[in-house]
Amino acid sequence: MTMLRLLRRIARDAVAAAWSDEAFVERDMSRQAALVRQWTILRILSARHYGATVRELAAELNVSIKTIRRDLETFALAGFPIEETVVEYGRKRWKLRGDASSQGVFLAYDEAIALHLGRSFMEPLAGTMFWEAAQSAFQKIRTLFKPDALRYVQQLAGAFHSTSFGRSDYSKMADLIDELVIAVEERKVVQLSYRSLKAKETATYPVCPYGFTFHRGALYLVGLAVHHGEIRHWKMNRVENVETTSETFDIPEDFSLKEHLAKSFGIFHGEGDYHVRVLFSPEVARYVSESQWHPSQTLLPQRDGGVIAEFDLDGTEEVARWVLSFGKHAEVLEPPELRAGVAAEVAEMNACYGRTPSHPPKIGASRDDGGAMGEVRPSSGRAVQTNAAKPARFDHPDASPIADPQCAVRSR
Repeated sequence: MTMLRLLRRIARDAVAAAWSDEAFVERDMSRQAALVRQWTILRILSARHYGATVRELAAELNVSIKTIRRDLETFALAGFPIEETVVEYGRKRWKLRGDASSQGVFLAYDEAIALHLGRSFMEPLAGTMFWEAAQSAFQKIRTLFKPDALRYVQQLAGAFHSTSFGRSDYSKMADLIDELVIAVEERKVVQLSYRSLKAKETATYPVCPYGFTFHRGALYLVGLAVHHGEIRHWKMNRVENVETTSETFDIPEDFSLKEHLAKSFGIFHGEGDYHVRVLFSPEVARYVSESQWHPSQTLLPQRDGGVIAEFDLDGTEEVARWVLSFGKHAEVLEPPELRAGVAAEVAEMNACYGRTPSHPPKIGASRDDGGAMGEVRPSSGRAVQTNAAKPARFDHPDASPIADPQCAVRSR
């Protein structure tokens, strides 16, 4: 019996035994759990030279021996080279025999499966040379598996999903991206035609492209703006044309993309030095604690269940947006200019929602900077704050803490 027939029989029996929506959801979750468990078993058997016993696998995965035996049977039926060996005292050990290999390509089975499953994360670069190269690699990986094993891998892929919220589509910009990639490799100066979010017209100027960074679903070019003599960031969505020149450049030996963005709270780079402290209410403390938002992050639990998050950053623009996204559940403690900037933004929001929506004035018409909070603009090597007393991004003449903001995190 092939693996597909086995799965069909299991599915048929399950449908006959369950009818309710609740049972369907429970069954689907059970299927996903089984696939993840089987993926873990494959990794264990592939990584361990001497394999593992059924009892060892059952103990590590906290399931019954019967469940492990059923999984091993599934692998064998799917065509995976599962090998059973008898060791001392008559114990049986199981392992994956050899590597997945074809035409000089050698991969452990878990490596080949992991690469195949990772193809969905390349979709934002569809149409570019990266995508084409990845597709070629995936085709080679597919040849490493027997048909039934490949079907199993494809089914396993259904247990992993990546959301596309806010993700950019660069399929129509493949030629531009390819041109820039070649310029990065050959260190050629390019004439970049770029229209920033605020600009009404496109501007063209020379750029020394250093490399790319991928941030929150968007691709950014990082390089030297020749006329300004500083490193800036350009969002690829706003690049309209690229022309490679014959002029070459050298990247400073001490430059590193990773180090360049090490103190950024996202994609903007500044030259300041800010110790940021934010108090979060008990309602969101667990959510905040579940992730590492920045390498310098320090979390200080509070007696009431809240948490104080501390960061060392080179700018405050992006962390301000992050704080505002938590509404009343986040309060900036330090630095003063960040607290004042967030308070000023909250005051403007309060004024906006304090009036009736009938015949509303154009949003942002009275703003000094002419832009919206959600704007993403090219970053420069300059400090994000141009005035030590007031943050550049939220610089309002009357910026001051709100008298009574009804903050949910007042006690500390």
